[in-house]
Amino acid sequence: MTFRVWAPAHERVRVRVDGTDHEMTRDGEWWHADASGTDYAFLLGDNENPLPDPRSRWQPEGVHGPSRGYDHGAFAWTDQAWTGRALPGGVLYELHIGTFTEGGTFDSAIGKLDYLADLGVTFVEVLPVNSFDGTAGWGYDGVLWGAVHEPYGGPDGFKRFVDACHRRGLAVVLDVVYNHLGPSGAYLDRFGPYFAGQNDWGPGLNLDGEGSDEVRRYVIDNALGWLRDFHMDALRLDAVHALADRRATHLLEELAVEVEALSAAVRRPLTLIAESDLNDPKLVTAREAHGYGLDAQWSDDLHHALHVALTGETSGYYADFAAPDALPRTLREVFFHAGTWSSFRGRTHGRPVDTRTVPGHRFLAYLQNHDQIGNRATGDRLSATVSPGRLACGAAIVFCSPYTPMIFMGEEWAASTPWQFFASFPDPELAEAVRTGRRREFARHGWGEADVPDPIDPATVERSRLRWAEVSEPGHREMLALYRSLIALRRDRAELTDPALDHLTVRTEGSWLVLHRGRLRLAVNLGEEPVTVPLDGETAGILLSWGEATASSSAAALPPETFVLLELAS
Repeated sequence: MTFRVWAPAHERVRVRVDGTDHEMTRDGEWWHADASGTDYAFLLGDNENPLPDPRSRWQPEGVHGPSRGYDHGAFAWTDQAWTGRALPGGVLYELHIGTFTEGGTFDSAIGKLDYLADLGVTFVEVLPVNSFDGTAGWGYDGVLWGAVHEPYGGPDGFKRFVDACHRRGLAVVLDVVYNHLGPSGAYLDRFGPYFAGQNDWGPGLNLDGEGSDEVRRYVIDNALGWLRDFHMDALRLDAVHALADRRATHLLEELAVEVEALSAAVRRPLTLIAESDLNDPKLVTAREAHGYGLDAQWSDDLHHALHVALTGETSGYYADFAAPDALPRTLREVFFHAGTWSSFRGRTHGRPVDTRTVPGHRFLAYLQNHDQIGNRATGDRLSATVSPGRLACGAAIVFCSPYTPMIFMGEEWAASTPWQFFASFPDPELAEAVRTGRRREFARHGWGEADVPDPIDPATVERSRLRWAEVSEPGHREMLALYRSLIALRRDRAELTDPALDHLTVRTEGSWLVLHRGRLRLAVNLGEEPVTVPLDGETAGILLSWGEATASSSAAALPPETFVLLELAS
């Protein structure tokens, strides 16, 4: 086979294949050699320390070991009839392979796919599965982006998982991280000018400096590889605000162009979903309207407004969302900070969304996600502190909103297990640095160091693993039934998937809130006292309620922490 590597500044490059070294031939900035074998690594200059392939497809011995050749054409796919899913009208379910099941592998996760299909979700969003150092981790410290983490089941295991999802009508979203590399095994800069500066999480990529053409190609080829070779339906792009790119054509727009071309070639929808702290609708504005052309982005402002409304927490970045109009404003306008003052940042932030032209399905709505749970000191879910009634009201708001709903694994049954930050770096110095850094970070916010779970302790992973027996237990089964009903109603009633933001009316006073969705009304009481809510029309019937909520004539009677979804007479 032919081995190739980009190493522009080196005068000598060798490839070690199954223990035998072969001199490589320069071809411009690239090097190549033909050799027979399976496992290989590169030696740069006269250095005898072999390094894995930056474009490795398989790392069976971990991120420091040799790469292994992998033939994408050898896998026997059975999803030839799969035509994909468009995002509008969809429901996402975010999960982490290592803690979703007791086995913590792709194959064990397949055993739960019938449950997800029956729940009614349409997209399974998988946290990063690229190779990172150690066995357990969130996946955001990956260093070999094209190789699937071996403890999960490697590349074949991931393909079996995707194939099984497609057989059940489930599209697959993969979380990918292009804004930084992890702290262990990040050898890219030894090959060429891959790195440019640091961000909050590690070394960032050189996207606009000298030699950056090949670095950008490295990112785009990786994204296309997941979509083409692993049959992904969508990519979630982690923290794109940390991509430092001053070129006239931003990397995100360039990626959107190439993904659109691939979508036409494979004849199925391919979706790009950004996580962004910029509050800039340019990301999801069509390229014809001078945007980047991404399909969707996460909506953290709506999460923050919901979180404050449900919990009363107002520390840190939640402070601004204690404003009385925070929740109704974000429901109507997407961004709370839209060219307005952000006290957490100490400056104005964001730009308004044109609700006349930008559809709501381009923004993901959620009560919880891996970040908003796992980056709390103890990884506590809402269910640890919020009553079932308030959880139910929050879920109803998300699923009755004009946005694309997303669930974090276990949320749908109010799982009691936390989801904590964990890692398993074998290097004891790095492990101690992560442990100490995590505790100091939260100590600055008032937490005792002893209260912060040890991220390196295997018990932290075990605590974070879902306990599936809860699904049928009292309290949990009722919440699961509610989520099933909300998803089913969203599927059956076109008013609930209508993405037109300028069609949405939100009425609120004190503790109550009413969403107008065509002839449907969602009336919610988040307060501790009963309220009577006007509905602006005669009631035709109740579709769903929580607690003792009732409706008669043109008003809804809502006890504390209840909701009712009803239809008005024509």
